[in-house]
Amino acid sequence: MTRRSISKRAAVVTVAVLVTAGTVTAGVGTAGGEGRPGKREIARLFDGWNAALRTGDAETVADRYAKDAVLLPTLSNQVRTDRAGIVDYMEHFLQNKPVGKKVETHINVLDADSALDAGVYQFTLTDHDTGETRVVKARYTYEYEKRGGEWLIVNHHSSAMPEG
Repeated sequence: MTRRSISKRAAVVTVAVLVTAGTVTAGVGTAGGEGRPGKREIARLFDGWNAALRTGDAETVADRYAKDAVLLPTLSNQVRTDRAGIVDYMEHFLQNKPVGKKVETHINVLDADSALDAGVYQFTLTDHDTGETRVVKARYTYEYEKRGGEWLIVNHHSSAMPEG
């Protein structure tokens, strides 16, 4: 990774500002240009991740992450930095039968092999004992890299909204 791409990523992350809820497709275009993926292609990566959640299989979800990925999860204070940690978190998270939905998204295609997707999403969670549901709204950032021809999550940060 070049110093320029690191600076570019830092600048994008630094200036990412969440503006208004309800702009689900804000800035989502189709054409990428210069061999870059389109913003819609990057937006669909969340759909694949969300579909993996619906399988109920932590290994299937972990397959969406690179081997060296970092996960800062919504419902745990523990940073996950390897596959075993991601699988462990997902095993617990999946017990709540999460159904995710993006509320707002901002996509930055950095180059042909890297992109950021940041915004707000919410999960409907079902308590496995009582069957009661609750909605958790959170801010998210996914950093994707194309490795071996496959888009993988290399960094995933999710934090519940401070106002609950």
